[in-house]
Amino acid sequence: MGPQGGGRQGADHQAWGHASSNGLGFTHHTIVDQHFRACEEAYLGLLDEVGIRPGWRVLDAGCGPGDFLPHLAHRVGPEGRVCAIDLAQENAALAARRARESVSPVRVVRGSLFALPYPDGAFDAAWCANTVQYFDDTQLATVLAELKRVVRPGGIVAVKDLDAHLITARPGDPYLFADFFRAASADSGYARQLLRSRELYRHLRRAGLTAVRQRTVLIEHHAPLTPAARAFYGASSAQLAAQAERLGLADRWRRLREPDGPGHPLDDPDGYISEGNVLALGTVPRPGTRTPGAATPQA
Repeated sequence: MGPQGGGRQGADHQAWGHASSNGLGFTHHTIVDQHFRACEEAYLGLLDEVGIRPGWRVLDAGCGPGDFLPHLAHRVGPEGRVCAIDLAQENAALAARRARESVSPVRVVRGSLFALPYPDGAFDAAWCANTVQYFDDTQLATVLAELKRVVRPGGIVAVKDLDAHLITARPGDPYLFADFFRAASADSGYARQLLRSRELYRHLRRAGLTAVRQRTVLIEHHAPLTPAARAFYGASSAQLAAQAERLGLADRWRRLREPDGPGHPLDDPDGYISEGNVLALGTVPRPGTRTPGAATPQA
């Protein structure tokens, strides 16, 4: 999932924790699985909106440990085909094991989204979930160009990602997460990219996709949280609390510092936490189609 984790970008991600072998925060299969299970109903509802049909060839770009693969396979059916790619070797291997019982053929490979190992027009649709948060704007343009290349004219490119603007927890300061991401984004490209999701439609247009549309949903969890939601949001909030300490915000985050500590807001009878998710969709233009907003090649 995502680009190579070395250099400045790798250092940026060290503080976020839960990294896989690619060095990127929140890509380890344990935390990814928890997040998927916590938000599964909403995630699959967004997947339904893509309009994947039986018999289609679909790419899961940045598949992580493969949580979406059985659902993609179910939608394309036995006559369809699913391919998946992820940068982390252990995630690709786990995704391949999980896909063996799928109703349609699934092939998983390790590789980079910057140079997809597929021919032009190989797929009817590409699904890219919780992955573009790891790319800066220049990298995102490269990835979208690759997704557009490997999807046939008339096919669909679908990008889903977290919108950090809509993260909030109760009981507690309603601006706690907003203030954290504002402060963190001054130094962290990853924080800025988690705040960029509602701009995805613009990036899809610049990539030359047509009929671009976008929808943002609020995913809410009320006490008592499900075990998966409690595990994910407890662990992720604790990781943010550790960063908040370095940003001089420690006092406001103290109650979230220990995932299982006493008085944790998520264990309160009125406990609540939310996040936003953005789904942006575009169609690969057919030859001769005018694409307003697409980037113009430089002479």
